[in-house]
Amino acid sequence: MFNEPEDRNDYLYQVESIEKVTPPGDLPGDSWHRYIIGRGDSKIEGLKPGSAAEVRMHAEAVADDLNERANRKISTYASRSKKR
Repeated sequence: MFNEPEDRNDYLYQVESIEKVTPPGDLPGDSWHRYIIGRGDSKIEGLKPGSAAEVRMHAEAVADDLNERANRKISTYASRSKKR
């Protein structure tokens, strides 16, 4: 059975790191960053152009959205009821 963490903050998605990287492929811009969002062993990596502060704001918004979706009591894969 799944054990709840003692501290609920341990089970939230959080921005773990942001680092400057070279632009991917032929994409324009010279200020790209890689961010990693994690929760336990689950990791999500993203790339985004912009300053470190802009990318951090974006990554924190993504983490907040993931936490909001994870806190719903129904599966995000559950079928949707159709309005008649």
